[in-house]
Amino acid sequence: MDLDAKLLVALIFLFSSTWHLGSTAGNYNCDDPLASPLPQTAFDSSSNLFSTHSQSYAKLNSQDGAGGWSPLESSAQQWLQVDLGERFDITGVATQGRSRSSDWVTRYSIMFSDTGRNWRPYQHDSSVTVFSGNINADGVVHHKFQHSLKARFLRFLPVEWNSDGEIGMRVEVYGCAYKSDVADFDGRSSLLYRFNQKLMSTFKDVISLKFKSMQSEGVLLHGEGQRGDYLTLELQKGRLSLYINLGDAKRRFGNTHTVVTLGSLLDDQHWHSVTIERFNKQVNFTVDKHTQHFRTKGDSDDLDIDYEFSFGGIPVPGKPGTFLRRNFHGCIENLYYNGVNIIDLAKRRKPQIYIVGNVTFSCSEPHIVPITFLSSGTSYLLLPGISQLDGLSVSFQFRTWNGDGLLLSTQLSGGSGVLVLQLFSGKLLLEIQREMDNILPVSAGSGLNDGQWHTVTINARRHRITLTLDNGATSPVHVDVPVQIYSGSKYYFGGCPDGPADSPCINPTDSFQGCMRLIFIDNRLKDLILVQRGSVGNFSDLQIDTCGIRDRCLPNHCEHGGKCSQSWNTFYCDCNGTGYSEATCHSSIYEQSCEAYRHKGYPSGYYYVDSDGSGPLGPMRVYCNITEDKTWTSVQHNITDLTAVHRTPGSRPYAMLLNYTTSMEQLEAMINRSEYCEQEVEYHCKHSRLLNSPNGAPFTWWMGRGNERHTYWGGSVPGDQKCTCGLEESCVDMRHFCNCDADRYEWTNDTGFLNFKEHLPVSQIVITDTNRSGSEAAWRIGPLLCNGDRSYWNAASFNTMSSYLYFPTFLTEFSTDISFFFKTTSSSGVFLEILGIKSDFIRIALPFPHQVTFSFDVGNGPIEVSVQSATPLNDDHWHYVRAERNIKETTLLVDNLPRKRARGPSDGHFRLQLNSQLYVGGTSSRQKGFLGCIRSLQLNGQMFDLEEKAKMTSGVRPGCPGHCNSYGSLCHNSGKCVEKRNGYSCDCTNSAFEGPTCRKEVSAMFEAGTSVTYVFQEPYPVSKNSSAPSSAIYADNVISKENIAFSFVTGRSPSLLLHINSFYQDYMAVLLCRNGSLQVRYKLSNERTYIFNLDSERLDNKKLHHVMISREGRELIIQIDKITKQRHNFSADIYFKAIKSLTLGKVIDNPGLDSEVSKANTLGFVGCLSSVQYNHLAPLKAALRHPSVAPVTIVGTLSECSCGSVTESDLSTVTTTHSSSDPFGKADDHEPLTNAVKSDSAVIGGVIAVTIFIIFCIVAIMLKIIHQHKETHRKNQSKEKEYPGSMENSFRNEMDLQNAVSECKKEYFI
Repeated sequence: MDLDAKLLVALIFLFSSTWHLGSTAGNYNCDDPLASPLPQTAFDSSSNLFSTHSQSYAKLNSQDGAGGWSPLESSAQQWLQVDLGERFDITGVATQGRSRSSDWVTRYSIMFSDTGRNWRPYQHDSSVTVFSGNINADGVVHHKFQHSLKARFLRFLPVEWNSDGEIGMRVEVYGCAYKSDVADFDGRSSLLYRFNQKLMSTFKDVISLKFKSMQSEGVLLHGEGQRGDYLTLELQKGRLSLYINLGDAKRRFGNTHTVVTLGSLLDDQHWHSVTIERFNKQVNFTVDKHTQHFRTKGDSDDLDIDYEFSFGGIPVPGKPGTFLRRNFHGCIENLYYNGVNIIDLAKRRKPQIYIVGNVTFSCSEPHIVPITFLSSGTSYLLLPGISQLDGLSVSFQFRTWNGDGLLLSTQLSGGSGVLVLQLFSGKLLLEIQREMDNILPVSAGSGLNDGQWHTVTINARRHRITLTLDNGATSPVHVDVPVQIYSGSKYYFGGCPDGPADSPCINPTDSFQGCMRLIFIDNRLKDLILVQRGSVGNFSDLQIDTCGIRDRCLPNHCEHGGKCSQSWNTFYCDCNGTGYSEATCHSSIYEQSCEAYRHKGYPSGYYYVDSDGSGPLGPMRVYCNITEDKTWTSVQHNITDLTAVHRTPGSRPYAMLLNYTTSMEQLEAMINRSEYCEQEVEYHCKHSRLLNSPNGAPFTWWMGRGNERHTYWGGSVPGDQKCTCGLEESCVDMRHFCNCDADRYEWTNDTGFLNFKEHLPVSQIVITDTNRSGSEAAWRIGPLLCNGDRSYWNAASFNTMSSYLYFPTFLTEFSTDISFFFKTTSSSGVFLEILGIKSDFIRIALPFPHQVTFSFDVGNGPIEVSVQSATPLNDDHWHYVRAERNIKETTLLVDNLPRKRARGPSDGHFRLQLNSQLYVGGTSSRQKGFLGCIRSLQLNGQMFDLEEKAKMTSGVRPGCPGHCNSYGSLCHNSGKCVEKRNGYSCDCTNSAFEGPTCRKEVSAMFEAGTSVTYVFQEPYPVSKNSSAPSSAIYADNVISKENIAFSFVTGRSPSLLLHINSFYQDYMAVLLCRNGSLQVRYKLSNERTYIFNLDSERLDNKKLHHVMISREGRELIIQIDKITKQRHNFSADIYFKAIKSLTLGKVIDNPGLDSEVSKANTLGFVGCLSSVQYNHLAPLKAALRHPSVAPVTIVGTLSECSCGSVTESDLSTVTTTHSSSDPFGKADDHEPLTNAVKSDSAVIGGVIAVTIFIIFCIVAIMLKIIHQHKETHRKNQSKEKEYPGSMENSFRNEMDLQNAVSECKKEYFI
């Protein structure tokens, strides 16, 4: 509830406390015995075993007769009824068994009624309450109702009884007198409350009433004014809609008024309470126990009503008795308008009240008996009819949530067939089924499973059948049939009894679940009370004299905007587009931070994060910059460029609001979850002061979280009116703490980072010192940047079985989700436990090494869900657990094992009432504790700081080492897992890849003649936190194995991909042959040259290919694209001695190059090479990332790119197309092309001449440019540095230049 709503509640309480809202509101001694003084005739029952066991002897402590009531047979259809003579305020009951017997009831429910018809069950939290009964015959068990009920009749319905006896009861009812003022409106009447003055203007209103009706439409109250104010309460389709507008005449006839709808199924002829509380624009609207707080539209805080307020309808001015909309038909009780008892004034004929039409002051009750079909398989009602009538006439009303079900089945006389009426996908379907053929079905209506009452009438005479829906609201359907229609003797409603195949009842679908009433057969209303007493017809699984329909979507248990739909037994949630999932849209489908995305192996990019998980805040779109060191979350606002400050009229300050791409509440949740946050702020100034340091009032400030004003700048700390240079003592004027405070007539700036989390994000900047002559300024506030996740790695280690952490009571009712990671070597233990009122509890435990169990109780008995693992979970590795409980189902997830689900009960207790502390790592009894680690504990999106709590708890240590045991496999491609205090990182030093998990390829484009040579010599530092092994070992040691891996894309062959040589003229080469196949060549230890050819598809097809070569001793394995794999064996163990260098692409200055390799080396390699790995070295990565320190030489142009995204056009620009003619005749396809380039002295001479000319031109141009640059530099040194005159243009140009540079590819030229 927001602050306005809380204020409204407080104010309403203050000024409504003196107004009468109910005649029994202050009666706290309402516990008088009501049944004992009654005559015996006030008691009734379903049946009696004997006259000595009748209901007449059912008073509490009665010893008369057989000492209490017992029915003819003990079944759930029996009941005992008390007629109190008039409506009372009933607050409790008491029960006994039958005296001196073994007959008593152990559990029972209660129903109540005003008329002895249309009963209603006593409920709590929208579920029928089942009371605990007796454990012996003479003990008295009292129950105080959680909320009193107003009724004349009370029924006790036994649910369970003594297994060694029968049903036996003696009862008492407690309460007090209930006085009320009631008015009955007949649908053509109303009450007009006329004011003492022409206009009634109020800034606060309280209206309360109770009503009951069988009609789903009607206006209960209405008031309006000429300025456009109005307030209307209207019953629409069984729901209450409140229309309200304050002071805007334009809204009166438009659709922009404020309308709020509450309640459902309010046309059930039961009392419903309504309260409207308004204070200015804040409104509380309550129907029964459901309240909605909202703010009304309009220009004013006052509600101005002219002349009168009407109740029961909206009369047309000057035409008494006529109404603009359908008026209310039913009873209203205790109607109060701002403390005025309207009905009391009307009863006393006070002049303020004008009565329109016939209003009576007692509630007329229609004696209509509804019935409820409970089961979709066994419910039915059999009613008799008159056989052999010429025609057929049946009508009834029904309401349901199910789209399918049998409504009526009757066998026609004369062999005409069986008439079947059913609901099919919410439509009426009527057909006559016969042995040989069926008469085509007739369809009517749609969406009839909407919970509303619908009237169906079937009239048939001779050959014509007419189907009418809702008394002709839609056109009746007429159909002629080829048979004569004669009525049958049996009419089955709702379903069919079990019977033989030739039964006179046919049910092609499920039995009907819903309510029916007003059943007419042959134009005669059927008395269903006679059916209940067994005098007429038959039935199964019915509740007679009550409609048990429930709106399971009220309240809406679909969270986060999920759309609710329902059937008779349950509800469904459509979570599409909400960002949430599971049965009630409770669980977020997004991770809670960028850190979590990183841990799952996602690359940098835009993602949705849901910082509070299943909490009320929705997901937000952020950019996750996932780097090797940290993961940054970036949230942009609407002004990202450097912005010049324009002068404001007069002395008004310049102010600019920043609007972020998400709400401030979501940003705060993200910041609170992060370990560190920052925002860069820049202030560029020319004769414009910033903070006016050291002692002046600041000229610039910014607004942070909670609209709090701050006067420190980036790089400083809260409380210090300083900038970065002030802390570093590097300001241009040491007398000030900011560069701009020097107030100089030249451009300077103050730039730094704001990193005090509690103040971020920046929401507004205010600048005041720009209105002086010559003052100019520009500012920029960067995006909000955060890193880390305070919850994800937050862990505690439990060292003893008796140790645990405790946290305050966790409040949850209908939905609960708990998630955490654990690791242990213990075989069992309790992860957490919370206890509640009575038997309520939650517990998650490891009962056995292979099993995790989630158990709880909400008052219906313990429920347990378990997940079994094929491998033990006490393996000292991290395991993930997520348990969720809602009113629909319970789920348990462990790691990536199949999620275990258990359906929740459709009725019973749903509210989980917890009141103990949350015990983590143990239980309240300090038994069965947990040994091991728990981390990232969250309940309903709320994170728990285990580390902070562990610091002050004995037997528990903060943190938990050993993350690499579980997550080392996430470091790919020879990356090494490195332990950190909070988590781990991947060291990619010895990997050919890079990135957070060593999966990002490092690749480059080679042009003709490009060469990358790695020389095995002294070691070099490739990273600040690693020590690379000396490459000099290759010069002396003997290498008996190679592990080589790389990827490539090319459109040219032959090509030399990789070449390794030694000081002893040994070499190894990988090349593409003329036919596009791969060839590997070895020459070792002065032996012959080994040549291995791989037959595969052409590899010069401009597609990405992956090559792996592994040699150890004699065995050689070559694999291409994880498909082609060949094994070869050398004749003897071979070794590489004194390796000299490894070359990618063209080999330069190697006169001893093998002649065949030399042929492929003509142009080297033209294409893209990626992620080259040789044992633990990555030569291409060294060339691209550490060209100045690595022992690597680059010749030609090497352009970094991504081989995976190289297009054919990219290759075309660097690939020399192989000539289709072969000037040297035939060559072996497995050998490189011989003499690929033909020498032509004339051509070569011309090329050399042109090249020399171009070189001379370039040298001349460069000399001129250098001379001009020196002159410009000399002139610039002779005067002070100045910023351009136009700040806006100069900074924009500078930023454009930086952007252009950053978009260029990295190239290396030697």
